[in-house]
Amino acid sequence: MEIINAREKTLGQGRFGTDRDGYQAMLAAGRRHKDRLWAVEGCNGIGRHVAQRLVADGETVVDVPAKLSARARVFATGQGRKTDPVDARSVAVVALRTEGLRQVVTDDTTVALRLLVDRRDQLGRARTDVVCRLHQLLLELT
Repeated sequence: MEIINAREKTLGQGRFGTDRDGYQAMLAAGRRHKDRLWAVEGCNGIGRHVAQRLVADGETVVDVPAKLSARARVFATGQGRKTDPVDARSVAVVALRTEGLRQVVTDDTTVALRLLVDRRDQLGRARTDVVCRLHQLLLELT
């Protein structure tokens, strides 16, 4: 992750894990800046998960096409080598300098799946509670 201002000056950088704690740390680092726009490369592919999580948390996210970030990488480094810091910088610059990038919106399918997963978890906990109570009653009877 790289945070830049309107003059492309780096305000912050970071590398975060893909687990819940890493996501929370990334979100906290980004939220230190009032006027923010999250740029994620490949929101219909590999970046979908993080983009949808950010949108669900009320953040504004734009989708940066891989071709545009690749071009920015070539201009920045003189070669197309893809490293995490260079890639983060190129995605941020593309988002800053390109108008008309697609804003990511909540995916209805993702919302529906999240609701189903939550319900499945509730049903699993309820079943476990019933089995435990039944086991306790059987122990009391014997």
